[in-house]
Amino acid sequence: MSHSYYNKQWAEAQLALVDIIQQETPPEPPPPDTDRYAVFQMLAILYVKYIQIFRALEQAYDQIVHPQKRRVLRHVLDGVMGRVLELKHEMMNLECSEYHYFDDVLADLKLTPSDVEIPVPRYFVMERLKPLREREKVLGQILAKMGPKDMHKDTRGPRMSLEDAVRLIQIHERARQGRLRAEIMLRITENSRRSRKQPPTLHPDVAATTIQKVWKGFSQRRRTRRDREEEMTFLGMAAPSTQAILKNTPMSLALRTEETRRRVQERHEMEYQQALEVIRDKIRETQGPDIKETLMDQIRQWFIECRDTTGKFPEYPEDDDGGSAAIFKMKTPEELEDELKEKEEAKDGKKSKKGKKKKEKKGKKGKKGKKKKDDDDEEEEEGWKMTPSSFVPAVCEGSDAYTGVWQRRDESGNYSQQYDTELVREEKLKEVEEEVRVQVDELMRTELKNLKMAVDRDKGKKKGKKKGKKKGKKKKKKGKKGKKKDKDLTPDRTTEDLYEELVTQGIIIRTPQVKLADFEGDYSYLGTTLRDAGVEPMPSLSDVRRLVTELGILPLGSAAVHEKAPLTKSILLTGPRGTGKRMLVHAICQETGANLFDLSAANLAGKYPGKDGLKMLMHLVFKVGRALQPSVIYISDCERMCKKKVPKSDPTDPKRLKKELPKALKTIKSEDRLLLVGTSRCPFDAEMKPLMSCYNRIILIPRPDYASRHLLWRRLITKYNGVLTSHLDVSSLSKVTDGYTPGHMVTAVQQVLTDRRIQQLSKKHLQAVEFVAPLARIDPVFAEEEDTFKAWYAKTPMGKKRAKLAESNEEEGKGDGKDDKGKKGKKGKKGKGKKGGKKGKKKKKKKK
Repeated sequence: MSHSYYNKQWAEAQLALVDIIQQETPPEPPPPDTDRYAVFQMLAILYVKYIQIFRALEQAYDQIVHPQKRRVLRHVLDGVMGRVLELKHEMMNLECSEYHYFDDVLADLKLTPSDVEIPVPRYFVMERLKPLREREKVLGQILAKMGPKDMHKDTRGPRMSLEDAVRLIQIHERARQGRLRAEIMLRITENSRRSRKQPPTLHPDVAATTIQKVWKGFSQRRRTRRDREEEMTFLGMAAPSTQAILKNTPMSLALRTEETRRRVQERHEMEYQQALEVIRDKIRETQGPDIKETLMDQIRQWFIECRDTTGKFPEYPEDDDGGSAAIFKMKTPEELEDELKEKEEAKDGKKSKKGKKKKEKKGKKGKKGKKKKDDDDEEEEEGWKMTPSSFVPAVCEGSDAYTGVWQRRDESGNYSQQYDTELVREEKLKEVEEEVRVQVDELMRTELKNLKMAVDRDKGKKKGKKKGKKKGKKKKKKGKKGKKKDKDLTPDRTTEDLYEELVTQGIIIRTPQVKLADFEGDYSYLGTTLRDAGVEPMPSLSDVRRLVTELGILPLGSAAVHEKAPLTKSILLTGPRGTGKRMLVHAICQETGANLFDLSAANLAGKYPGKDGLKMLMHLVFKVGRALQPSVIYISDCERMCKKKVPKSDPTDPKRLKKELPKALKTIKSEDRLLLVGTSRCPFDAEMKPLMSCYNRIILIPRPDYASRHLLWRRLITKYNGVLTSHLDVSSLSKVTDGYTPGHMVTAVQQVLTDRRIQQLSKKHLQAVEFVAPLARIDPVFAEEEDTFKAWYAKTPMGKKRAKLAESNEEEGKGDGKDDKGKKGKKGKKGKGKKGGKKGKKKKKKKK
């Protein structure tokens, strides 16, 4: 792709972004909406549109070479990414569920599920390649010093009995003798064949025709088979072969061009950084003295004007107020003098009276305010309102920068898309002016003091002493407030030293090379229809992958997004065995370049004993995690930490972190890119309250459905060097393997596709029956186990909210249908009741 293609893609994304921002920021705030279905549809459409813009901007940012354009693009990209997360949390709060389904929205917008797949931005890792490689190198050096694990342990296992040893030796000896006997028999048969008389030779013409006939038939059959395979791959009905992928196909060429463009990006970025320094130094040398002289002349003129109008020299603005920059804000000397007087009054304490008056006014208006608040609360309860976004202003800033600078800029001479020198000069001129202004402020303050000393020495000294005392007192008060901090248990040790200690103790571990795209699964096409029918559907593996990117990867990868987005401190990945929980943890670390701290009970056994040791462990983990963020803290089998009773024979002490971990999680702020991820195969064994106090988001991973199984079988077979042919019935195989998880499928494929079987694929085609035998040895995940997970999730806080929401929807549906009938019926009954009551009273009186 060319430069113009990606520039055009960016322009189209900006146009779509302007339209959606106009929709989100109307001139008047909309009234609260009471229709929850309409609100969700509106949020879903916004969410899908933002994802489309996010995909286009991410691809453009990855491939645009111009360094200054990439900075504007990055600002917009982070804003759009954060807005996607905000809309996701809005839908979660509205629907009381982590999973949402958009099949009806996609049908209306004529989109496919692949069009709204959330990509993981490649700049998370690409822009941190050097530090990540250095960290990996240091980790490898530390592990090499340690040597292989468990060298001192006896890994031979239980000793063999004498009878078993004799039987094993006999088996091997008999096998050796059998192989020798077979070799001898082969030699004998070969010699007997040679000794026989050879058959009569054919005529050369007859032999040539037979050879030609056989060869032509073979070559034609091979040619037709190739043509058929190419046609099927072109139509998308068959997967491309590995040989076709390695050739110069359009896909492989596109990947190569992307890599070359990334290398050009690095080169242009280096040139841009060098140009920033060179141009700044040049401006400082050439224009710095002139800027300094003009500033000093302007400030001196201001001194004289203030002296002429007020009769005395003004107070020089402080650095916190902008220094001399506050002078040149198009204000008259009288206005500036009034502002300075107000500041002096505030320092002397005269504003305290104004504060008391304001409090009295507020007290008078308190009753009115309470009434207004009550009315506002009633209005808020009536309908739903969108919470104010913290990312829409950033998106608006980026789009304004694009329209103001790049939309109509003539770049006909910049074919290679290098940096623009004019823009660099404008930026650096402002920086140099700021630097010179700071220097001028220091000089002019001393000059102003000298002028005041010359005019009135005594007054200047007294004022200076009073101001100095007041400033000192204020600073002391600020210092007292900022002393509330946790004690640093390791103040004298460096981060590298602490990192090495955690690696040697096995707390920081190396993550395998796993990408989130390896967690494969198909889209849930019936989610909305089932939910509308009142049946809560199980999420698909595609929904799980989407949720992991939204809650784990996107906030961790970008510091700008993590600071403003809704904070997610911890995630619980739960599901049956083999569903890929640990794989998702490794994928989060690999996609964001995060460190992995393993605080599982089995890993902590015998390390950092006692209460002091536990405090030191938590201190080290969170200190190193903050210093080398992003970081992921991993706990496997986390339900053991919250069990009621732990067997005494368990040496791992799983309840060790039960008190310290929630305390440490409370210290995580929006600036800390730390994430706690726990995995559990049986969360129903744990107590609900302590478990939910540690994990605020739950991701339930189900067993794969038919579509996901069909996709997984095809991908796994090709991944392990298998060949998909018409002899392999993948549809029947995926139907038969209902209940088996991706982990079970991987073990079956590894057992079937051995090296010997791969060599035989050209002669003996792969069949679905071969995978049945290895799967028969594995117990599948039955429907009863899945029902237990559903029942446990219904007891969680989010599950309870979802159940209450469903009950309220049912009651509203019944009430809306019976409102008119109910009103009529009640009126009729009341009328009859009153008449009947009067008649009864008259009859009683007559009897008496």
